Amino acid sequence: MTSEVEQAPGTDEALGYEQARDELIEVVRRLEAGGTTLEESLALWERGEELARVCRRWLEGARARLDAALAEEAAEGEDAE
Repeated sequence: MTSEVEQAPGTDEALGYEQARDELIEVVRRLEAGGTTLEESLALWERGEELARVCRRWLEGARARLDAALAEEAAEGEDAE
């Protein structure tokens, strides 16, 4: 029987930020609710760690794009002076 938290290798790269965040919220909810076996809890924890990494990569990418846009805007402003 396959657990809900098991994912095929490589599928995390295809997750969008919102999808990963929503799944992470569900994983945390299930962990906080309890009632799972140790094995299920560990699988949930590991999935949560993977999802947190996906979210972190998306946020770091967004930060880099924002920083680049702000730097470009600042450079254009200096050129206009």
